[in-house]
Amino acid sequence: QVQLQESGPGLVKPSQTLSLTCTVSGGSIITNYYNRTWIRQPPGKGLEWIGYIDDSGSTYYSPSLKSRTSISRTTSKNHFTLQLSSVTPEDTAVYYCAIGLSSYDYWGQGTQVTVSS
Repeated sequence: QVQLQESGPGLVKPSQTLSLTCTVSGGSIITNYYNRTWIRQPPGKGLEWIGYIDDSGSTYYSPSLKSRTSISRTTSKNHFTLQLSSVTPEDTAVYYCAIGLSSYDYWGQGTQVTVSS
């Protein structure tokens, strides 16, 4: 059974870099080809797509976040990370990782990240 788990600090100070890791377990050769995506949900708002890294290692980011975002993965593809720089309180959200081909087949439970001094 495929499981995803987000990890990282729950509190980040303004202007710092938010770093999260998603651990993928129970995967298969097929899921190794899945895109690795980060999504967030600010309080009281809908889901916001942040970006993803595909099987070839190419990355795609939301235009509104592109200048501050970096997504990477390990060679084994069992871990992938999100770095969001120069955070502000508006980056406070529940952050999710997800994998899939044309859709999000598997999701993590989400992790709350609060940006506050």
